[in-house]
Amino acid sequence: MKRLLVCLNGVRVGLLSDDENPLFAYDPDWVASGPGHPLSRQLPLQAEAFSGKEVRAFFSGLLPEADSRDRIASILGVSGGNDFAILERIGGDCAGAVSLFPEGTPLPESRVGGLRWLDDSSLASIVERLPRQPLMAGEAGVRLSLAGAQTKLPVVMEGASATSKARIALPLDGTPSTHILKPEPERFPGLVANEAWCMELAREIGLSAAECQRRVIGRTPCLLVKRYDRMPAADGAIERLHQEDFCQALGFSASRKYQQEGGPSLKDCISLIREWSSVPVIDIRDFLDAVIFAALTGNADAHSKNFSLLYRGKERRLAPLYDQVCTLAWPELSKHLSMKIGSAATLAEVSPEHFQQLATAARLSWPMVRERLQDMADRIVGACRGSNGSDNSPVDASLELPRGIVSERAERMLKLAQRGT
Repeated sequence: MKRLLVCLNGVRVGLLSDDENPLFAYDPDWVASGPGHPLSRQLPLQAEAFSGKEVRAFFSGLLPEADSRDRIASILGVSGGNDFAILERIGGDCAGAVSLFPEGTPLPESRVGGLRWLDDSSLASIVERLPRQPLMAGEAGVRLSLAGAQTKLPVVMEGASATSKARIALPLDGTPSTHILKPEPERFPGLVANEAWCMELAREIGLSAAECQRRVIGRTPCLLVKRYDRMPAADGAIERLHQEDFCQALGFSASRKYQQEGGPSLKDCISLIREWSSVPVIDIRDFLDAVIFAALTGNADAHSKNFSLLYRGKERRLAPLYDQVCTLAWPELSKHLSMKIGSAATLAEVSPEHFQQLATAARLSWPMVRERLQDMADRIVGACRGSNGSDNSPVDASLELPRGIVSERAERMLKLAQRGT
């Protein structure tokens, strides 16, 4: 039976076994160590091995989804349903602090296995290849994995200044990445500008959100997102911070990330924070702000894999926002909410009444929820009136539609909320 070493920041924490019913067992030294913490809420520290659903939900949640996963499997010559085989080949740098290595492979002696610096031509070539070769799977030394269906690539970026653009490298042999490169899909023109603006709007109104910047690579608009699960260590190397998304923490597979497909609800997410966060009062408030922000910005795709918990030692906190997009800017995309707000199933339905229903169901104070709803709508209206696009650049014509949608939704919600006070 094949097995993979499961490591956090290069420290062995357990073994994952290749079996029809996957098995995971913690290393006894990790269980006994003072700083040891679980990989997942579904995999608490214990001497006994885990098997089945809990193991599959966490480890499959590290892998890409949909067409990206199928293409990677085809490139690697393995079955698209074989989580273990795919992780064996691309699990060197995953979300959070997780790295996986075939048993018997010497662990890297340092946190820097190698970098392949890319000139403009090489970078443009990689961006062009990514739709056909997701995550550069099969490339020598490249073992990178990220969840999600969108084309993306973990990279190392450094050296940006006011007078020069940052250098970008491919991380090799388990080197931690620092940023996520997200090329714009041809079928969604304006997506990069839309996401960059939504993320900047979130930060402008006081929400914690990942930093990002726009860059044209070759002829492709791209978004470079700074990883919040990476931080510089005292020795100058990059240290990984462990995280798990809400699907993983609640024991759902990525195929059930939408509530209408049997996935988590907002009530489930709030209960998770209440039970698992180190500071639930603050994290519930911030999660509620994120839900309100998604509703006001016309984002129907705020599903349970787009929210995560970040581990720092034994502290567990809500991670910064990421993947914020005004999906209403594309009429062909679904208007159905990934997670219902009260009884509201679509963006068009959402009103203060539905947030009151959510407050009742999730045991939240309705006056507090109403206050945050009004405050968020008011801040978004103000920001939209003064917004001139992202990155302090001139007004981008591609932003006119999302900014108009967001402004209109926030103004409507503000009026409705004020009328009910």
